[in-house]
Amino acid sequence: MAKITFIGTGGGRIATILQKRATGGIYIADNRLLMHVDPGPGALVKMLELDLNPLQTDAIFVSHAHPDHYTDAEILIEAMTSGGKYKRGTLIGSESVINGINNYRPISFYHKKLVKKVKSVKPGDKILVNDWYEMEITPALHSDETTVGFKLILEKGTVSYTSDTQIFDELIEAHKGVKVLIVCLTRPLNGKIPFHMSTEDAAGLIRQVKPKIAILTHMGLKVISTASQQANWITKETGITTIAAFDGMRIYMDDKIEIKKD
Repeated sequence: MAKITFIGTGGGRIATILQKRATGGIYIADNRLLMHVDPGPGALVKMLELDLNPLQTDAIFVSHAHPDHYTDAEILIEAMTSGGKYKRGTLIGSESVINGINNYRPISFYHKKLVKKVKSVKPGDKILVNDWYEMEITPALHSDETTVGFKLILEKGTVSYTSDTQIFDELIEAHKGVKVLIVCLTRPLNGKIPFHMSTEDAAGLIRQVKPKIAILTHMGLKVISTASQQANWITKETGITTIAAFDGMRIYMDDKIEIKKD
């Protein structure tokens, strides 16, 4: 049974600065996988509060080179490699994260050398994580032009993650066929801006992807105060159960999906 823990459900510059929600990203655990997704500010501290052992992590995914997605990646690489003692684990990231583009250079050469496998990925790539789990890299349209999301086949179904993006046709097509769709929602209803998802955009995506359940996370400051209302509006518009994640929320994926806070 897979377990998805929402270490932090805040995102965007101001929500991150003020820490109205934690910004530690997502932790996906399955039988042969312990993967941290977009470990932003405070990820390590919040992991420990949630009894997640960073030394056991075996994969880190960073979708793009913005601080609310990567700032704790280097210390978590050190944890994954037991302080650099063992060359192990996998680091997966966009080109901006792994190789750097323009002014972006998030992960140091030193930390990349600690990891057993480093993969720079682009939309359409298919890789095996831990030589077992198939991950398809999905497109995004964001201010970091190399931003990516993913579709990950777990033992009890497929989970996908949009990262920061605006809605576009290729995004919709890429995420079809999933059991759980995780949407980064930085803007509320009628708050549309370029390169980000607003509530009506999320509804359009969810309606066409048709997951079993949709989860909203990485919420901007203007979303956080009305998160449940935004999720309820999407549910009514789409007919698909949509949940606004909260810090510490866990999803258990078996033959059915359970949501709870341990």
